[in-house]
Amino acid sequence: MSKEKISEEDISTQEEVAEEVQDNETASEAGNEEQESARNDKDARIEELEQELANTKDGLLRKAAELENVRKRVQRERVQLFEEAKAGALEDFMPISDDLLRTLKAAEESEIEDSFLEGVKMVADKFEKVLEKHGVERINETGVPFDVNLHDAMMKQPAPNEETGSDVVLQVLDSGYKIGNRTIRHAKVIVSE
Repeated sequence: MSKEKISEEDISTQEEVAEEVQDNETASEAGNEEQESARNDKDARIEELEQELANTKDGLLRKAAELENVRKRVQRERVQLFEEAKAGALEDFMPISDDLLRTLKAAEESEIEDSFLEGVKMVADKFEKVLEKHGVERINETGVPFDVNLHDAMMKQPAPNEETGSDVVLQVLDSGYKIGNRTIRHAKVIVSE
């Protein structure tokens, strides 16, 4: 009987130990599951933060590109505004240039003192140099095809000879002016028929 008692005690002890081991394993599995869940939560948070960082970087790059485009547009507008202001100011001086040239032409045809004529020539030359310095070109060629972008036809005349075709500038009444490709004032011309 004592063996039976020992055996029963051993069995009950073994059962208790087995239950404890099973409880420990269950607790360990629960701990592992909690760790796994925490790790998954951290991974998800990291992924979320990485996506947020990528979105922020993308937004900053877009803003930087937008700022660069605005800077370039403002620069273009500033240059254009400067060119328009310059052209407007120079346009006001065009009649003075025309008057100087007319004065020279009239003085050469009449008998005016040479020193006076030389003085007017010097003023006219200085004025031309100022215009050239600012990129102004005079439009006063004859014998060239009529161009609506450069000329205003004031009248038409028959061609002086057969070699001259139609719509050719025969005479410039008032010079025109341009800066680069932009015409400030069209030349007033007589055109062949």
